[in-house]
Amino acid sequence: MKILHTSDWHLGKYLEGYSRLDEQEKILKSLINLIKEKQIDVVLIAGDIYDNSNPPARAEKIFYDTVKEISEEGKRIVIAIAGNHDSPERLSASKALAYDHGIILMGTLEDIPSTGKLGNHEIIDSGRGYIEVKVNEEKAVFGLLPYPSEQRLKEVFKDVNDTESMQVSYSHRVGQIFAKINDKYRDDTINIAASHIFVEGGETSDSERPIQIGGGLVVEADKLPSKAQYIALGHLHRPQRVKKSEKEAYYSGSLIQYSSSEIGYSKGLYMIDIVNGQKPVMEEIFLENIKPIEIWKCNGFEEAIKLCNDNSNRDVWVYLKIRLKQVLMQSEIKKLKEIKPDLLSIIPIFDEVEETQHEQIDFNEKNISKLFEEFYIHERGVKPGEELLNLFNSIVYEAGDINEA
Repeated sequence: MKILHTSDWHLGKYLEGYSRLDEQEKILKSLINLIKEKQIDVVLIAGDIYDNSNPPARAEKIFYDTVKEISEEGKRIVIAIAGNHDSPERLSASKALAYDHGIILMGTLEDIPSTGKLGNHEIIDSGRGYIEVKVNEEKAVFGLLPYPSEQRLKEVFKDVNDTESMQVSYSHRVGQIFAKINDKYRDDTINIAASHIFVEGGETSDSERPIQIGGGLVVEADKLPSKAQYIALGHLHRPQRVKKSEKEAYYSGSLIQYSSSEIGYSKGLYMIDIVNGQKPVMEEIFLENIKPIEIWKCNGFEEAIKLCNDNSNRDVWVYLKIRLKQVLMQSEIKKLKEIKPDLLSIIPIFDEVEETQHEQIDFNEKNISKLFEEFYIHERGVKPGEELLNLFNSIVYEAGDINEA
């Protein structure tokens, strides 16, 4: 049986106010072609299909069009579970209609698929957190744990007040669920698990919103199901193996870059060729970077103009770090963005700031308005307008808590 493991599509996500849907649609079309070319039997989507619980209509259309085309009218099975960004109820709402196309949408542990026909295949058995399917005369048990928030685990943190106890309680509860799933695995079945969790030791990036509360929502590696031949995980955007587990447990990572912290590694997914009782044969497949995120560095406005002109035809997102002796005028910023519209942010670096960045600042020497003005210049590279300064001052001084020095 050939299984493809993907996750963290984050459909509807923005980068500094810019929509990523065009890129997401392109990469998913490539994914569809790959699945057909490799003759995949089952596609596992390990959570975070959307970027928030109320995705835009276009994001939902892209998802449903994609999984429908992947399934090819029930030719292959698609299994999608909810992540911490997804609305379980919203994902599960279409599950009845999806079965006919060989698609399983699982929002919570309580979503138990009915036995019977699943596209061109069959659900032989199902229960809380698992399904057994028959695919092309092969039997496979899939243990499925959608994102287990504390609310979805029925107040697992009730009467737990400190972080250490929270960690132990949460990991133990998730381990209990995996133990029950483990009991469903047999020697005559292909045994797979999928979940959207943060397993200890995982390498994170800036684009992941934490799913742990003060370090509490972390699952210890030894709690993963011991009988699973492969464990497909979602949440972390960097493709990686779970280092602290001896099992074949992997995060497939996101399909595209979602922050500048993801520049240093390739995006991809995992294809698993597996039979019962044997170690899976794995292949990491790298994906085209549809629109890379880059960080440009230059000295002064004129060099910035040249850099933007030289790269004006390249389809990339850009963070521009520019060393300056004085703040940029609004007209200069406008000119840069006219040449390179995908300029996400201009980050000024001032010589005098670098020289004094380790010195302690005496806030009593400056009034609050001046501090705000200097902070704004440091962050934006321009002085705040008079209207903004007046608004700031009115808010601060009307509060009556701070007086001019």
